[in-house]
Amino acid sequence: MSIKSKLAIPFAKQVRKQVYKWANKPHKTQKNVFEYLVSEGCKTAFGKDHDFISINNYEDFKKRVPISDYEGLRTYVDRVVKGEEDVLWKGRPLYFAKTSGTTSGAKYIPITKESMPTHIKAARNALLFYIAETKNASFVNGKMIFLQGSPVLEDKNGVKLGRLSGIAAHYVPNYLLKNRLPSWETNCIEDWDTKVDKIVEETLPENMTVISGIPSWVQVYFEKLIEKTGKSISEIFPNFNFFVYGGVNFEPYKNKFEALIGKKIDYVELYPASEGFIAYQDSQTEKGMLLQLNSGIFYEFIPASEYYNENPTRISLKDVKVGVNYVIILNTSAGLWGYNIGDTIEFTSLKPYRIKVTGRIKHFISAFGEHVIGKEVEKALNDAIKGTDINVSEFTVAPQVNPETGLPFHEWFIEFETEPENLEEMASKIDASMQEQNIYYRDLIDGKILKTLVIKKVKKGGFHEYMKSIGKFGGQNKIPQLSDNRNIADVLGSYLKE
Repeated sequence: MSIKSKLAIPFAKQVRKQVYKWANKPHKTQKNVFEYLVSEGCKTAFGKDHDFISINNYEDFKKRVPISDYEGLRTYVDRVVKGEEDVLWKGRPLYFAKTSGTTSGAKYIPITKESMPTHIKAARNALLFYIAETKNASFVNGKMIFLQGSPVLEDKNGVKLGRLSGIAAHYVPNYLLKNRLPSWETNCIEDWDTKVDKIVEETLPENMTVISGIPSWVQVYFEKLIEKTGKSISEIFPNFNFFVYGGVNFEPYKNKFEALIGKKIDYVELYPASEGFIAYQDSQTEKGMLLQLNSGIFYEFIPASEYYNENPTRISLKDVKVGVNYVIILNTSAGLWGYNIGDTIEFTSLKPYRIKVTGRIKHFISAFGEHVIGKEVEKALNDAIKGTDINVSEFTVAPQVNPETGLPFHEWFIEFETEPENLEEMASKIDASMQEQNIYYRDLIDGKILKTLVIKKVKKGGFHEYMKSIGKFGGQNKIPQLSDNRNIADVLGSYLKE
């Protein structure tokens, strides 16, 4: 065991102890964050416009600060982007994290000197928690790869602009710089195919121990490695024992990953967003990710079933319950107030507060009043492939409202690595799980409003071809698992397996 790995274990245990101190005092921790944010917010244009000086408690806050999204804060953000100070947060941001929006075009999410360290610290702590629990720090002696966007930053009126992953690349700790791959030059390559080919070339001769990224794009990297060598990932990298990921529910992809890797490994899930690092997996045995209550974010929650009501219930952490689907609302030290990032979550534990991401509030199917959400389709697919050799590369679901014949149905577009022997049997299993989870869907089937779902097989590489066709191939881009329209489905019709 190297000196670095020996020192990592006691340090990891110390950090875990510090984190659980605030995690075990959740309401006091959030109260302190709330008071800090409101106090600082008083000095801003937003705070003055919303009478922050009169806010004494959370009830006061709710009366003055509306729930909003990027469009709702757009007039303030535009002022920040133009160079104005003290608008949403004191001074000016350190960075703008550039993200793509459906209605807003490019979105510029501010990251401040107060919020940036919380992103870095949470990512670090996720690895330290793994070390503290497993007492395995051997991976620090090997090479680590983080599949991410380009670290090349632009200038936007004196503020640096880039993708969050590219911004984070500038904060790799000195003690990990020698372990980090790919090289800076390779990381700067914009074309994803070229970049992955170069990453394969750089990593093949190395002792890779940690690999991180969005599963669908890491899969591309794995497939290229296997194609080049004819070996499984565990044969190429025998010391690769855990995978760090975020952005999607990993369960539907797990079979495929373990087939590519050639052995079972550990996984560490992260929940980073440009707006804040929200949670990370703190245990290999407990479900969910530890909510970051001490990272300059005051959280609010709205039951997803009420979100589109005129006056939805709006609560703080102390009133949440396990198993309820909530829209998560952020108030941050980057100056985002009452901000809906669009995600839905459930609490898996209240001591400490752990969550899992269940989907997107705008990604649902309710063409017939069924209110199907991401968590349900992911579970249904996982139920159908569990214990089988079926491997799924990617999938998405859409309603077929006007079929050529017969009743409407939900259409599942699935790209298989290993196909089922009987596609109709698999569709039946998925449908049974959907009916068990969602009473509205079951009633529509029973009432002959819908027929059972239909699976369409997408050709190998079809989803990647689709993503290329819309200019979103690689990096942090993800396919929505479901949508209430056929914008994706109709185009995918060109990528079906014959």
